[in-house]
Amino acid sequence: MGMLKEFKDFAVKGNLIDIAIGFVMGAAFKQVVTSFTGGVVSPLIGLVFKADFRDLKYVVTEGVADATGKVTGEVAILYGDFLTNVIDFIIVAFVMFMIIKGINATKKKEAPAPAPPAGPSQEDLLAEIRDLLAKK
Repeated sequence: MGMLKEFKDFAVKGNLIDIAIGFVMGAAFKQVVTSFTGGVVSPLIGLVFKADFRDLKYVVTEGVADATGKVTGEVAILYGDFLTNVIDFIIVAFVMFMIIKGINATKKKEAPAPAPPAGPSQEDLLAEIRDLLAKK
């Protein structure tokens, strides 16, 4: 029963719940960024290459087109899709950086810990010992 209580305490901690919420929001935000990159950024970059940015590829071995026009046997490096994912990552990382920077800026600056109370100096202690010994 102790392990179950310990697990419950761990699972209900605020930090774990915050992480879970952040994960879900991050996944949703990733979808927004992916649609932004696919719908806005890729077409603009595609204008430079005169092609759909996601379809950019380096063909290593040409394939053979069948009667329906479907290419089979092609070996290609799909660098357009990779570059799109890199752009997605950079956008997400930058936005997360800005969010964390904003959160850190709004946090209250912690006051420095107060100095521990000053105790008696070594001379005061020696004088006290001297006085106690003199009483005996």
